[in-house]
Amino acid sequence: MPMISLAYLTTVPLAPPDAVRLAAELGYDAVGLRALPAAPGGDASPLIEDASLRAETRRAIASGVPVFDMEIVRLAADFTVERFRPFLELCGELGVRAILTAGDDPDESRLTASYAAFCEAAAPYNLTADLEFMPWTRVPDACAALRIVTAAGQPNGRVLVDALHAGRSRTTLADIAAIPAARLSYAQICDASGEIPTTDEGLIHTARQARLLPGEGGIDLTGIFAQLPPDLPISVEVPNLKRAAELGIRSWAREAREATRAMLAIRDQAIQNGASLRSLDNDRRDAASVASPQCPPRS
Repeated sequence: MPMISLAYLTTVPLAPPDAVRLAAELGYDAVGLRALPAAPGGDASPLIEDASLRAETRRAIASGVPVFDMEIVRLAADFTVERFRPFLELCGELGVRAILTAGDDPDESRLTASYAAFCEAAAPYNLTADLEFMPWTRVPDACAALRIVTAAGQPNGRVLVDALHAGRSRTTLADIAAIPAARLSYAQICDASGEIPTTDEGLIHTARQARLLPGEGGIDLTGIFAQLPPDLPISVEVPNLKRAAELGIRSWAREAREATRAMLAIRDQAIQNGASLRSLDNDRRDAASVASPQCPPRS
């Protein structure tokens, strides 16, 4: 069983120290936190500004589980590295391994340059920059994410596969299998209704507050995760405001972990039965030189 981390959105509205302690209590191997909002005025913990909160979080980490990923860096047209220096310093202080990164710049050439610059800035902190594709952003699918990460050519560049977005974008199982293992730090698991919203607002609503436990919905989780390395760390990102309020965060996070472990066991059996399209030759190649022939430049 791979490392399983408790994602930030599954623990909202817990403060970072409480999220770390909950993850340890429930048997998770790590936890994810958010220090920058996903949208203007959105939720985030004041870890950058609040020294006492950072200190309490460090104490919780020391006696609990590590922080695997930190959210969220959005690469817009006005991106500058200096804007994110305090965020990077925080990640280094807390021992974070991966940064969830999103692409909002409509100019792909400029977005790629910004992403490369951010990777370079993150490297001294031993951080990967994990570019998550989301259908409502300028990196809408796995092909686009791999194209940008490959073009950026940075050793710590990574593609982040979220099962929700893999199931609700143009991404195919072959696209996921084509991502070299060296370009993956972790993946996010959840489920959702098989009926895909037709608007960005509907997609975002589900993504941020109405996901389902793995195995409850219509996403082909077995197929998606069979295309990823079996030992790839998994972040359990299952925000569902209604059900978390009914059950309580602790019970909801416990159910999410149990459902994830059950789904990964099914995935492992599927791989044994030949469900993986992943090429070992592709994984052995230098990731910086790998391009996907199925991912033409965006017009």
